[in-house]
Amino acid sequence: MGALGRALLWLQLCAMTRAAYKLWVPNTNFEVTTNWSQNRTPCAGAAVVFPADKMVSVLVREGHSISDMLLPRDGEFVLDSGAGFGAADAGRDPDCGAAAPALFLDPDRFSWHDPRLWRSGGAARGLFSVDAERVPCRHDDVVFPPDASFRVGLGPGVGPVRVRSVWALGQTFTRDEDLAAFLASPAGRLRFHGPGALSVGAEACADPSGCVCGNAEVQPWICAALLRPLGGRCPPAACRDALRPEGQCCDLCGAIVSLTHGPTFDIERYRTRLLRGFLPQYQGLQMAVSKVPRQNAGAEADKEIQVVLAETGPDGTGGAGRLARALLADVAEHGEGLGVLSAAVRESGAPVGDGSAAGLEGSGMRAGLAGGVAAGLLLLLLALLAGALLLRRRGSRTSLFPRWSRRDEAAPAPFVAPLGFSNPVFDVAGSVEPPSAPQVENSSVSRSYFVNPLFAEAEA
Repeated sequence: MGALGRALLWLQLCAMTRAAYKLWVPNTNFEVTTNWSQNRTPCAGAAVVFPADKMVSVLVREGHSISDMLLPRDGEFVLDSGAGFGAADAGRDPDCGAAAPALFLDPDRFSWHDPRLWRSGGAARGLFSVDAERVPCRHDDVVFPPDASFRVGLGPGVGPVRVRSVWALGQTFTRDEDLAAFLASPAGRLRFHGPGALSVGAEACADPSGCVCGNAEVQPWICAALLRPLGGRCPPAACRDALRPEGQCCDLCGAIVSLTHGPTFDIERYRTRLLRGFLPQYQGLQMAVSKVPRQNAGAEADKEIQVVLAETGPDGTGGAGRLARALLADVAEHGEGLGVLSAAVRESGAPVGDGSAAGLEGSGMRAGLAGGVAAGLLLLLLALLAGALLLRRRGSRTSLFPRWSRRDEAAPAPFVAPLGFSNPVFDVAGSVEPPSAPQVENSSVSRSYFVNPLFAEAEA
C-alpha cells in the first residue's frame, strides 16, 4: 500500500472514532508556482537559487533543464519517477528572455498557527470554524500531505502544540517518544523547525456534547499569523455593533446563539439538525457550532455551545437575526428533546450606511427617541411663539399694534404671579423665577426641561 493509500485509511479510521482531523495545505514542491519569486517554475536554461541559509525538502515530479543552481545549506530533493535535472544553455526558452534567476521563496514562511494553512476534514457546505479552531485542536488528528514535501514552523515555544496524533511520511505518531525521535532525525528537522514543541497522545473527544478546542493560550499567535498580510489590523466590519465570537480574531456581522445543555445533548446531532433543517432557508449565511468556555465564567467546567451565524454578503440582509430567533423558537418547542436547557441571542446592528434599524428592539428605541425629539421641538416652537407675542405686547410705541401700546402706556399691567405649582424638575434645572422673554430667546435650552407656553400666557 502506497503513502496515499495509507493516508486515506488513516482518515477513515479517524471518521470511525469520531475524531476530527486537520489537513496541512501548503507544500515545498518544485513545480508549485507560488514557491517561486516570479510566480512560475524556472524556465528551460534558467538559473535556480535556493536560500543558502535555510533547510528544505523539495519534491521534484518532472524533468527540468537549468543553467545553474545554488543549493541550500542543508536540504534534499525527493525525485519522483522520471524526475531529474539536466544542463541547458542560459536563455534557452525564448519566452523567458534574459530573466533574473528563479528564486525559491523562504521555506520557513509557513507557520503551524496560521489558520489559512489548514483544512478541516469532512467540512460541510455552509459550515465554518472560528479562527482558533481552524488550527488543530488538542483532540484532532493531524495529516500532512503524503504526496508532497513540506516544512512547518512550530511557533514561538510559549507552550507545546498538543494534538491527538500526527500522520507524516507514511507514519502515524501517537506516542511522544516516537514523535520526538522523528523530529530529531534528519527527515524531521527538514520538515519541522522553530523553538516550539509538538506533542501527541491526547484522547479523541469522547463527550457527545463536544470538547473545547484548547487553543485559547495560543490565540494571540493565531491572530498575528492570520492578520500579518493585513498589517496586523482587522478589516472594519460592515455593520454597526459588530460581534466577536469566542475564538474569533476579528469582529463579524450576524448573530451568536449561546446554549446551555444537559447530559443528553449531542453536538453532532444538533449541528446536523441546523445544517439540514434551518440553514438552507437563509441565503448568504455561514454557521459555526462548537463548545467554548462560557464568557465571564471562572469555573473550568462552565462551558456552553456557541452557534455563530455570520453574514457573508456585502450588504447583510439580516438573515442571521431571523435565523437566530428561529433557533430560539425551536429551543422553546423542542429544547427538552434536544437536551438544551436555555438559549440566549446577541445580534449585530444594521449594515454601515444603511438607515434601517437592526431588529425590532433597535427600531423601537430609535422610533421612541425620534418621537421624543419631535415632541420637544414642537414644545420649543410653541414657547418661542408665546415669547414673540409677549414682545409685541410689551414693545415700544413703534409696535405693529399701537392700540395695545397706548393701553399699556396709560395703565401698566401689574405683575401677576405664575399660575400652577412649584415643579421640582424646573427647580433643579434653574431658578424658580421664570426668565423674561428676551432671556428665553437668547439662552440655550436645557434638555432636562422645556418652557411651557401656558405659564407664559399666565404671566402676561
